[in-house]
Amino acid sequence: MAIFDFLIGNMDRHHYEMFTKFGDDGFLLHLDNARGFGRHSHDETSILAPLSQCCIIKRTTLLRLQLLAEPEYRLSDVMRESLLQDRLAPVLTEPHLLALDRRLQLILKAVRKCIDTYGEAKVVANDTAQPEAPASDRVKLTT
Repeated sequence: MAIFDFLIGNMDRHHYEMFTKFGDDGFLLHLDNARGFGRHSHDETSILAPLSQCCIIKRTTLLRLQLLAEPEYRLSDVMRESLLQDRLAPVLTEPHLLALDRRLQLILKAVRKCIDTYGEAKVVANDTAQPEAPASDRVKLTT
């Protein structure tokens, strides 16, 4: 949540809601984005405090952020193309789009600092591995 808020410059997140109608398959609802995309020229790094203090990020999130930092998949370009489809285009001004790229670099720098301090194994949570089924649940193969 802190990474998303930092990217959009939202300094006003007070809470979140959890949608749990389906039990354990619930998900977060990100409410209160009203102050997002305010000042494109200011990067409020205090929004990243949860990342820099806890120093943990999901591997899939990190991989996506790294991809969006690559020149051929630049976040500002992806957003610009996506927003062209909106009836209210332009939704974001060019300085706001460029702020996304600048802020993404600051996020990746914070993650690198965490990895340098604590090591990748402690910082990057592997959310891509499938849990192994208990031995009693495994299919027995006979030849």
